[in-house]
Formats: sequence, C-alpha cells, structure tokens
Amino acid sequence: MQTDHPDRILRIKTVLERTGLSRSTMYRKMQKGTFPRNVQISDRCAGWRESAVSAWLRNPMFYGNDDDSSG
Repeated sequence: MQTDHPDRILRIKTVLERTGLSRSTMYRKMQKGTFPRNVQISDRCAGWRESAVSAWLRNPMFYGNDDDSSG
C-alpha cells in the first residue's frame, strides 16, 4: 500500500485563502459546475478535496465538474 500524498480535506477558510474567491462567488461557481463540489464530512461540516482545488487552480477558466450532472 503506497500513499505518497493522501488527498486532504480542506475547510472553507483555507479554500477561500488559496483561491482568492469570496464565499458567494465560490458557491455560485459550484452551482454552475465550474468549481469543485464540497464533500460532507459530518452533519454540519463540509470540506473540499485538496486535489480538486489544486486542479481548479491550475486552470480555473476551463475547469468543469463532470462528476455531477445535476444543477
């Protein structure tokens, strides 16, 4: 079992700091599918996969969330 870099879960404060987005802009982009969706950690706690946020940062103009077709 090889785990070089486990995919960490980032909390909203960290995501906003890394991306430079406002909270409302980030959620609007999530709705449009142009920003990674959050993952539910517990009933009242959510976070974002670090790998997904990094992928968005590499190319935010062309990021598409193909995982979920709802919206």
